[in-house]
Amino acid sequence: MISSLHGSVLTTGTDHVVIDVGGVGFFVFVPADVAHTARVGENVRLHTSLIVREDALTLYGFAETIELDVFTQLLSVTGVGPKSALGVLGHLTVDQIATAVADDDDAPFRRVSGIGPKTAKLIVVQLAGKLQPPSPGGTVRGAATGGTVVAQVTAALVGLGWSEKVANEAAAETADAASDADRSSVPALLRRALAALGPAKAGGARG
Repeated sequence: MISSLHGSVLTTGTDHVVIDVGGVGFFVFVPADVAHTARVGENVRLHTSLIVREDALTLYGFAETIELDVFTQLLSVTGVGPKSALGVLGHLTVDQIATAVADDDDAPFRRVSGIGPKTAKLIVVQLAGKLQPPSPGGTVRGAATGGTVVAQVTAALVGLGWSEKVANEAAAETADAASDADRSSVPALLRRALAALGPAKAGGARG
């Protein structure tokens, strides 16, 4: 069982990275935000799950162990395979997933490509009680910085095509680094977030 990898990034794609570990290149499927932030030549550590099938051995990697845990939980849901589970974690944060399940709200899952209404409902039903929802003021990025402004910028970025997870992280990180004036201005914060996400995303395929 390969439970983690630590090495330098050889190549990246929209849904994967290739990591050089001791001269061996490992092809690892990763969430969109990991693929987006990975840089060739940089060292990364991924927590991994090896999916064994009759015709393939496939690695899925995550930046945090909690993401790997949720990935495993998602695989227990009827109709959810590794690619669909990866899609959920690429589109939503762990806290957003836990909150949706706790609220019996399947709408966030229906917005994930490849997840239909029936599967979205099964995720909510079959994961009920298995995920710990965030405490008030907990770990959801952007909850304590910028408040409504961060939420509005996140919504604007989602409207432009970025996933909720990437949008929320970009908005929160931009707010953290912005001046007080920019932090309270949706247009200013949105411009900063778009600049941080980079021109490669604008008008192109979005994670």
